[in-house]
Amino acid sequence: MIVCPNCNHPNPDGAVQCEACYTPLPATISCPNCSATVQADATFCGQCGYNLRNLAETTASATVAPDIPLPMPDLVTPDPLVQPEPVGMSNSNSVSGNFNQPEPAPVPPTAVASGTSGASTPPPSTTPPPTIATKAVSPPPAAAPTSKTQLQQQTARLIHVQTDRTIELSPSLSVIHIGKPNDRIPPDVDVSGFPSSEIVSRIHADIRAEGDAYYIEDVGSSNGTYINNLPLLPGNRHRLRPGDRISLGKGDLVTFLFQFS
Repeated sequence: MIVCPNCNHPNPDGAVQCEACYTPLPATISCPNCSATVQADATFCGQCGYNLRNLAETTASATVAPDIPLPMPDLVTPDPLVQPEPVGMSNSNSVSGNFNQPEPAPVPPTAVASGTSGASTPPPSTTPPPTIATKAVSPPPAAAPTSKTQLQQQTARLIHVQTDRTIELSPSLSVIHIGKPNDRIPPDVDVSGFPSSEIVSRIHADIRAEGDAYYIEDVGSSNGTYINNLPLLPGNRHRLRPGDRISLGKGDLVTFLFQFS
C-alpha cells in the first residue's frame, strides 16, 4: 500500500496518483532481495540494506536499445536514354510547284459555223459546281465545376472480445475515460456491465484523441493495463493502431480490440 501524502488515503502498490484526491504518489519498487516496498529513487533498501543502485543501472541498460545502423540499398545504374532517330528530309523536288496554284479556267471553244443554216453551236457551260458547305463543329461545353469533396471522418470504436459488443468512441470528446461509476470522474466507457469487471478500477485508463491519432494511458489502476499482452507503465502512453489489443487488468479477462469504422 502507498499512503497519499495529501489525504492519507491508502492506494494499491504501483499506483502513480491517489485514487481519492489524484495527488501524484511517490514511485515505489520491490526490493529484489527481501521484496520490501521502497521508493524508486532510494539507493539502499531500508529493510535489508540491499544496494538498489545496481538494479537501476541494470534496468536502464536493458531498456536502452543499441543504435543499429540502417542498411543502405545498393545504387542502381539507370538505363541509358534512347536517342531519337533523325527525321528524314523529304524530297521537295518530288512535290509539284503548282500544288497551291489554282487550275486555269477552261477556255470555251470558238463557234463553229454551220454549212447550211449558219447557226453557231453554243459554248459549253462554264458554271462552277456548287460548293458543299461544311458544318462547323462547336467545341464541347466546359464541364461544370465539381463541388468540394467532403472529408470522410473515421470513427474509432472498441470491440469487447469476450461478448463481441461494439462501443463507438465519440469524436467530440478529446479525452475518453474508461472505468466504472464513481463520484469523481464519471466514465465515458463504463465496463461495469461486462464479465469480470471487478478487476477494473473505477478510474482505470484514458484514451486521448489528438487530430487523427488516438493514445491510451493508464491513470493509476490497481491491476494495470496491457497493450498486445505487454504492460503499459503508468505515466506512459501508447499510440493506438487498428487491431491493437487492450486488456484492462491481469489475466486477459476484460479485453477490447481498437478499430476504425
